[in-house]
Parts: sequence; C-alpha cells; structure tokens
Amino acid sequence: MYRSSRRFGGTPSPAAETPEAGVRDFSDWLISEPLKHPDFFNVKELLSIRTLFDARVHLGHKKGCRHRLMESYIFGCRLDQDIIDLNQTLEHLQLALNFTAHVAYRNGIILFVCRNRQFSHQVETLAEECGEYAHTRFWRGGLLTNANIQYSHGVRLPDLMVFLGTLNTVFEQHVAIRDAAKMNIPTVGIVDSNCNPSLISYPIPGNDDSPTAMELYCQLFKMTITRAKAKRKQMEILYGLRNKMEDS
Repeated sequence: MYRSSRRFGGTPSPAAETPEAGVRDFSDWLISEPLKHPDFFNVKELLSIRTLFDARVHLGHKKGCRHRLMESYIFGCRLDQDIIDLNQTLEHLQLALNFTAHVAYRNGIILFVCRNRQFSHQVETLAEECGEYAHTRFWRGGLLTNANIQYSHGVRLPDLMVFLGTLNTVFEQHVAIRDAAKMNIPTVGIVDSNCNPSLISYPIPGNDDSPTAMELYCQLFKMTITRAKAKRKQMEILYGLRNKMEDS
C-alpha cells in the first residue's frame, strides 16, 4: 500500500504496517506455503498397492453390473468378477487425500456421507474423531440447494463432501452427489465397478462393500485430516517464532 503522490508530490512512501496488514500477510503465508510442495502432508507414505490389495480394494462387482464409465478403471475380469486396477486406485486415492488435507489445513468443513447401514456407525465415529461432520441417514432433497430457505442465511455449506459409497440404493446414485455438483461443492467418492464417477470431483475406484476396505478408507481419511490440522498448528507456531527472531 502506498500514499497518494498526487497531493504531496515526489516518490510515494510506503504506508505504515497495520495490525490488519500483519494478519493478512500471516493468512497469505499459511495458505501459499503448502501449495509450494507437491506432497506437503506426506500422504503418499500412508498407503501402498500392497495395503490396498490386503484390504480387498481391488474386488469389484459382477461383470454384468459394470458401469460403462468405469471401463478405464478395470484391470480385468476373473470368474465373472471385475478386478479394479490398483495402480489407478493408488494414484486417485493419493490425489483425493492430498486435496482433503488441504481443505482440513484451511479449517474447511468436511462432511462424510454414507448410506450403507453396515458402515454408518463407523463413518460417524470417523467424523467425530476428526472433528468433522457425517450424514448417514436419509438425504432429504434440498438440504444443499435450498439451504437458505430451510435454514437461516448464515448457514455455511460444506467445503468438501466425502462419499464413502456413492449409491443410495443398489440401482440409484446418492442424491447428495447431484446437489453438491449444482452447488459447486468439491466431492471425493469411493466408486465401485457399478457406480457412475462422472459427477465426483475426485473419484477413487475401489471396493465399497468390504468391511476391510471401508476400515482402510476410514483410517486413511482420519490420519490425513489429523495430520493436516496438526500441521496447521505447527505452521502457526513456526510463524510466531520467526517473527520473534526478526524482532530481536
């Protein structure tokens, strides 16, 4: 910021730094610093292809149930059962975890969604341990698109929605995926071989029915979000120490 030179003439002098400017510089530094590193939160060390294989992530549905948009994620078919390509799963999962970490680092609201009753308690426990939110019940239409009507104008929508299973029933996609796309809310979703990945921002091809696979997903998201929030506190402390050294 500079003083106007039209009135006084000469070279404009910089304005005195205000507390608001210091807070703004601190916020900019916190946001820009993680973006300089491709894996700032080290999410790649959390999993491997062997980990995915042991958790049965590669097991899809019957070949006859395959969705046409999942063709590129299928490694092959054995005994009439689709086998998901774990190389692609690893890549997509790392991207999704990295994006989730950046949202958590910026104090964003993350909503976990799962309609499978078998995993509803597990997903709710995950959200509680991470300090985030979960929705595992019937999704009423308009929860996102009509939020200003159903609630007050000050209600804040989620910054990220994580679908641990993208189907509402065996043949129907979860309504929240469509609503999130309408509201430009980024989504992360586990897409099995019978799912439609087109509306998911970060699709993760993988098994969404196995308890071992679901346990792995929950552990990964929990570790990622916890690590990102801890990194935020660490960066705030580091910034404070740097300012003290500069002042001394």
